[in-house]
Amino acid sequence: MSENSKTTLIKGAAVLAIAGLVVKVFGAAFRILLVTFITDQGIAYYTPAYAIYSVLLVVSTSGIPIAISRMVSERCAIERYDEADRVFQISSRLMIGLGAVGFIVLFFFADPIATAINLKGSALAMKATAPALLLVPVMSSYRGYFQGQQRMAPTALSQTIEQIFRVVFGLLVALVLMNGTLFSKDFTDLQRGAAGGCFGASAGAIGGLIVMLAVYFASRKDIKARIAKSKDGRRETAGSILKGVLVIAVPITLGAMLMPLVNLVDASVVVVRLHEAGFDNVTAKALYGQLTGYCEPIIALPQVLMSAIVMSIVPMAAAANKLGDRIRLHETISLGLRMATIVAFPCAIGLIILAKPALTMLFFTQKESAANAAPCLQVLSISFILLALITIMTGILQGVGKQIWPVINLFIGLLFKVVVTWIFVGTTAVNIMGAPLGTMSAYVIATALDMYCLRKFTGASVNIRLLIVKPLLSSIIMGAAVIAVYHGLMAVVSSNTVATLLAIIAGVLVYGVMVIKTKAISRDELLEISIGRRVVRICDRLKLW
Repeated sequence: MSENSKTTLIKGAAVLAIAGLVVKVFGAAFRILLVTFITDQGIAYYTPAYAIYSVLLVVSTSGIPIAISRMVSERCAIERYDEADRVFQISSRLMIGLGAVGFIVLFFFADPIATAINLKGSALAMKATAPALLLVPVMSSYRGYFQGQQRMAPTALSQTIEQIFRVVFGLLVALVLMNGTLFSKDFTDLQRGAAGGCFGASAGAIGGLIVMLAVYFASRKDIKARIAKSKDGRRETAGSILKGVLVIAVPITLGAMLMPLVNLVDASVVVVRLHEAGFDNVTAKALYGQLTGYCEPIIALPQVLMSAIVMSIVPMAAAANKLGDRIRLHETISLGLRMATIVAFPCAIGLIILAKPALTMLFFTQKESAANAAPCLQVLSISFILLALITIMTGILQGVGKQIWPVINLFIGLLFKVVVTWIFVGTTAVNIMGAPLGTMSAYVIATALDMYCLRKFTGASVNIRLLIVKPLLSSIIMGAAVIAVYHGLMAVVSSNTVATLLAIIAGVLVYGVMVIKTKAISRDELLEISIGRRVVRICDRLKLW
């Protein structure tokens, strides 16, 4: 990989990762506060509504922005900037239409949908999320356009503003609805609070779209200048562009729909199977709320780093594939996978060790319920390593035009999840733990199949020592340090919050040193990003190289 390409990938991933972390911190804070307001039973109304919203959102936003990104990148690689702009213009109209359909389905059919999944109390929350389906698709088309030009800052800025709006307005409206009289005749306080939380998605979409429109119109002069420099070539018809978008987008959309659909299945199946295992209705909803309210927001934090890498890697893999540059493609694949494991291993081991302390620290008003969710979080933490690899491999296969295979592989894995979840959740001794065990089984299957497809279609080989051994060894040593610091501090200060935070800081420092000492990441790679250059200067002074 050329130094330019490597720098672009790392810088693009870094920009999106930093913004993503900010977004996820806000998101985690939002879920923590929302659980505090509406309790784990209220979250049982929020989660199905948000899951259905996610399914409809996937239809209108998952595949097409990636298709825009890839097709824009391919045309920019051959200097057909005029055709890149036409891809965006035509695709954005399609996004508007899909968003309108999603809004109609979720708003006007909320009641029958809620009845069908056996959670009637979620209907109001579904309606509260519906306006977001009109706005998010448009916003996503702009993001895909800029990502295709390998400009990640606009996406990062809009994601940040979107989440700020979501948190502020979601919590504010939740409080107003719970403490007011609006809808009081038909809905309980918890149902209205869940709807207020869901409205945050609509408010966030407004903020994010405003940012993207402002960036686009501010960049319009530069965009026109680039279009004027386009090389001559055949003008594509609108039909051929739409066909190209759909060929890429449909398989990606189907794949992206699978997990929200399974979460939706969980929303209806898990509670039913818990009843059959002998748990009463209140306990069953509380157990399900613990899984979705406590564990999922924490797991979502490290996952944002994977999404950042993917958004950078798809246009780069597409450009290398379009130019037939196999060496650059293989090096892009290698770096992408390595960045995944460097992030995934320490996150997983840290969460396994600090599952209970972290949950009780974050959800301090619901300590007992949060502590009970620790085993689920530990299983999901193991699954995160597999999910990280799946996320990167899916992005690479999408970039090289093999987007149908990750869909097939994940579908096969999710069949295992449904079976495992059904069996184990209905087993009294296992109960709610069956859901994360089912998720882990799906990821094991999908990871193995994706790895096979990656080697088959790209010929890329994996350096096990660099990809797995070095980050795993560094993470194990980090884990030992975290255990020692946490238990040592608990013996001295008896404060879970202090011990947990300082243990996390110690873990970050130890892992950083180990990654450098084992050369899991090189000095040259660190020099390619601004924060990395600061790290290099510190390491030079400490003579860690």
